[in-house]
Amino acid sequence: MSEPLVFVLAAIALIGGSLFYLFFYRSWHRRRELQQPFPEPWRRLLVEQVPLYSRLSDAHKSRLENLVQLFISEKDFYECDGFEIDDRVRVTIAGHACLLLLERAFYEYDDVKSILVYPDIYRVQDTDSDGLVVSTSDETRAGEAWSHGRVILAWSQCELAISHPHGPHNVILHEFAHQLDYLDGTADGAPPLSGDQAKQWQDTMTEAWDHLRHRLQHHHKPWLDPYGATEPAEFFAVLTEAFYQQPHHLRHEKPGVYDVLCRFYRFDPEHMRGHYQ
Repeated sequence: MSEPLVFVLAAIALIGGSLFYLFFYRSWHRRRELQQPFPEPWRRLLVEQVPLYSRLSDAHKSRLENLVQLFISEKDFYECDGFEIDDRVRVTIAGHACLLLLERAFYEYDDVKSILVYPDIYRVQDTDSDGLVVSTSDETRAGEAWSHGRVILAWSQCELAISHPHGPHNVILHEFAHQLDYLDGTADGAPPLSGDQAKQWQDTMTEAWDHLRHRLQHHHKPWLDPYGATEPAEFFAVLTEAFYQQPHHLRHEKPGVYDVLCRFYRFDPEHMRGHYQ
């Protein structure tokens, strides 16, 4: 075989391999992963650690298991401050995070690369710049979501959500809602939408945001965790917590908001049905 022919064949193989990796490898890997049976110990952990799992239809249970399987196979978990990560931690975080994708595509988490887990609320140093003046402050946090695919969680706060499944707080749902918000490049409280759905979202959420802030300014009891009034990105994340944890309350207080969240997540947690139109 001549040297030029060898070169051409090698180039074709290299190009073919590159194209396969870029366009087909991820789908091939996911199909292969889902050919493996879902581990029974993981299913028991979903029952114990993800309260909503037991109330799902059989189809949604199977869907969540597939999502968890892919999530754990693709995402990197990192131990922080001596915290030890085991299957209980992985399945708990993956199970809650993937509730947001029951009727959405798993590729919406493609940008999520790593999950860092601290044993408890942790401290960070925040820097703020105002012109020439730079100030720093120490803050305590239960979780964070970064635009480049990093999620940070305090395990004690994850367990709090498990023990209070109908309470207002679920740090896992909160931070992964931020990741969906980042899909259009910035966390601004409005995930990627188009057409009538985008207009309905804008009109409904603006009215609800203004109403929440008005109630707080006049010292009236808010219909949502006040943290949601700090900025639009937090408003969406806190609403997502309420949507999955307290759907009856949210639907009663703000039916329009509940409706646009049903349309976005394509799921109705109060009635446990999907493909919401």
